[in-house]
Amino acid sequence: MSRTQIARQRGERGFTLIELLVVLVIISVLAVLIVPNVLDRADDARSTAARSDVNNLMQMLKLYKLDNQRYPTTEQGLQALVTKPTTGPKPLNWRPYIDKLPADPWNQPYQYLNPGQHGAVDVLSLGADGQPGGEGVDADIGSWQ
Repeated sequence: MSRTQIARQRGERGFTLIELLVVLVIISVLAVLIVPNVLDRADDARSTAARSDVNNLMQMLKLYKLDNQRYPTTEQGLQALVTKPTTGPKPLNWRPYIDKLPADPWNQPYQYLNPGQHGAVDVLSLGADGQPGGEGVDADIGSWQ
């Protein structure tokens, strides 16, 4: 007996070409409908991650101020949360506040301003384009938002 005859006796049968084509068409239609929505979600996820990082950095800066009676200067920057500043004014009760500085979701460093334009200090990501301002995914994400 051939393999085909044995398969028929067991009740096994393969898929027809038409059945395979119908499945491929259904998968293609679903992909066309779903993929654009998933790609838009990636941009939303990056913005949400940047907001979370900015909030965490602001909390660490507040702890820094509690310990040292002032925020780091713009020159000292966010690096003052990782390593003790060597430029003045030197912090009185410095300790490490985070292990390492995160990069924003677009692999750019977060910006720090003291004094800030929107508060005592500002922490911000420049968005996808890495330039100040912008709209949509290129918009700045800052501690004042």
